[in-house]
Amino acid sequence: MAAQTVFDRIVKRELPARIVYEDSHVLAFHDIQPQAPIHVLVVPKLKATSVDELADRDPEEVGWFLRGVAATARSLGLTENGYRVVLNNGRDARQSVAYLHAHVLGGRPLGWPPG
Repeated sequence: MAAQTVFDRIVKRELPARIVYEDSHVLAFHDIQPQAPIHVLVVPKLKATSVDELADRDPEEVGWFLRGVAATARSLGLTENGYRVVLNNGRDARQSVAYLHAHVLGGRPLGWPPG
C-alpha cells in the first residue's frame, strides 16, 4: 500500500479543506496554490496513486471518477464558458502527490500550451 498523503488525510477529514463537491465516489476541494480564479482538485475516495493505476481498475470506478470531475465543474458554474481538466502523471509531469487527482481550472480564458 502506498504511503499516506495529504489527500488521504483530507478524505478522512483529518485535515481541513475547502470542500466544494462530494458524492459517494469523489471529494473536491480548492487547491491551496490556485493557478486560475477557480482551481479545484477532485480525488477518488477509493485511492489510486496515479492515472497509470486506472488501467487496473474496474471501468465503472473510472467512470465514477470522471463523472465526479464533471459534476464538480457543473457545481462551480463552469460549464457555460468552459474549463480545463488536468491529470498529471509522474515526476516529469510534476505530479506532486502520489494520489490520483484531477485539477479543474476555470473562471478566465486559459492559455495554450499549458506548460
